[in-house]
Amino acid sequence: MDYLKDFQIKLDALFNSIKEELGVLRTNRPTPKLVENISVNYLDQNMQIRQLGSITVELPRDLVISLWDKGAMPHVIKALEDANLGMGVSSYETSVRVKLPELTNERKEEIIKIIKSTTEETRIKMRIQRDEVNKRTNEEIDKDRKFKQKEELQKKVDKFNSSLDELVSNKIKEILNQ
Repeated sequence: MDYLKDFQIKLDALFNSIKEELGVLRTNRPTPKLVENISVNYLDQNMQIRQLGSITVELPRDLVISLWDKGAMPHVIKALEDANLGMGVSSYETSVRVKLPELTNERKEEIIKIIKSTTEETRIKMRIQRDEVNKRTNEEIDKDRKFKQKEELQKKVDKFNSSLDELVSNKIKEILNQ
């Protein structure tokens, strides 16, 4: 069995997961990702906001959710308020406007702490996957191949860490430059 390919698939999934998580963290620039996955209980079903309407950006710091069904409006407003994202929510006809307030220095520091914590959790998950591959290779592969596989494994880990560092660095710069 090729453990390196499996490991790479898991690393890619971890990277995509943290990339998505960091994308949701709010900066001063509005993005539909901030609200699109918020769960709304509508017609006795849990739906995401993106399933109930289209989300557009109105600069400088507004998101407009144009609902396809006006009856969903109170449910969407309640879900946005319950999400506790620190955004102002108002309604007009068939749309909901989400206003992002200016980021304070205190809030920027909180977001950076969240980023660092999320990054460390991802590194821990990666180490667990790496240790699992090492354990399997120790049991099944001869010494020469084991050494070569460990080297290749470490190269993948190093590449993952450098990509992760770059992603985190860019996100922190984005937050601090707001």
